[in-house]
Amino acid sequence: MRNPMFDAVNRKYSRPTVLDFEIGDTVVVTIRIVEGGKERLQDFEGAVIAHRGRGLDEMFTVRRIVANEGVERTFPVHSPRVAAIKTVRSGKVRRCKLYFLRDRVGKARRLRERRISAAARAAAAQARAEKARAMREAQEAVEAAKAARQPADTEMAGSPT
Repeated sequence: MRNPMFDAVNRKYSRPTVLDFEIGDTVVVTIRIVEGGKERLQDFEGAVIAHRGRGLDEMFTVRRIVANEGVERTFPVHSPRVAAIKTVRSGKVRRCKLYFLRDRVGKARRLRERRISAAARAAAAQARAEKARAMREAQEAVEAAKAARQPADTEMAGSPT
């Protein structure tokens, strides 16, 4: 059983929208950068080569090539600095860690594209929305049950025996 304080912190600091990308996808991560008193947005485009952690500790690593040098950057999923993540292209992979791409050069560095029909994409989006709705309803039911149980506990504690 988890501590309710952990759940409260996770709810407060977690990202309200679910990010929709997978390992092997080429993504554009938009980051908020503060320079002096100004804030600007900067894009970092590359392939997602790793994903690790759960909850607030969830992170993903994006790799891109700049001037024939590989640059990798690890982003926290729930960070307020990450403004948006947009999937440009879906890669077809058979592993969850793509560290082998570090050793590849030239065209061997590219991943095959996973082609998804519009109908399949719409069905997947509808399934995700349905799952999110069911999770939200279950969470509300749990909170309602806790609220209904709490007054009964306080009445029993205050009654003389």
